[in-house]
Amino acid sequence: MLLAVIAACEIGFWVVLSAGLSARYLLKRRRLGAALLICVPLVDVVLITATVIDLRGGGTADFTHGLAAAYLGYSVAFGHSWIRWADERFAHRFAGGPPPTRKPKYGAARTKYEWREFGKCFIAWAIGCGVLLAMIAMVGDADRTEALYGWMGRLTMVLAIWSLWPITHTLWPAKPKPGEDVPAEPASRR
Repeated sequence: MLLAVIAACEIGFWVVLSAGLSARYLLKRRRLGAALLICVPLVDVVLITATVIDLRGGGTADFTHGLAAAYLGYSVAFGHSWIRWADERFAHRFAGGPPPTRKPKYGAARTKYEWREFGKCFIAWAIGCGVLLAMIAMVGDADRTEALYGWMGRLTMVLAIWSLWPITHTLWPAKPKPGEDVPAEPASRR
């Protein structure tokens, strides 16, 4: 049941986002679009509510409860940049907006970008682990929450692997190939 709620929330995220952008750019209803975009985080509220109801109702935590915590962490940490990413592309495609910004390819700008993305991953890890610990404390039964401890390990593994990108770009920054034109780095809004 909870896996279906997670899938519905993922689909709901993109449906509400698409509706908000469509209202903003296709229907030219900026207020309606803004209202719909503000509703995107409500999808996360639905997910955490369903998870809490399941656990409070006597359910034993399993893989899906941990997945819900991980989804919530990554959705909160990366949601704003996902919305901005979609908004830039939608505005360019349907409203004559400027071309979407791209991530920097080289040098200090790329290193800064990678550290910023790692910072989002760290926030996602902290939120996910915090939600897992809150679930464990809420249930108060080690036998029913054993699976959640494994998720803290999984999230920590993702964080450790993700850390390789900014470390690599810090130690060995990417450089353009000989003869390749390097465009001026625009001020990144991410």
